[in-house]
Amino acid sequence: MMTTMLSPEIVTVPSLVDRCDSCSAAAKAEIALSSGGSLVFCGHHANKHADRLVLVAAKVTVEDGFEWAGQSHTA
Repeated sequence: MMTTMLSPEIVTVPSLVDRCDSCSAAAKAEIALSSGGSLVFCGHHANKHADRLVLVAAKVTVEDGFEWAGQSHTA
């Protein structure tokens, strides 16, 4: 049996108002998990965990101007 990895949908918005779940800095990315719920990260933590987040994300919302490292993993 072969499994296919689906890339998360990536949406850009003008700004995010939440704070990072790890350090309380201004949010740059919100990760909607495929299992339900969401996580919000500053740019540093979003990029630090991008390799793992891309595997569990259904949708990623990024602030305009922020280059998320996970975008390079998408097809």
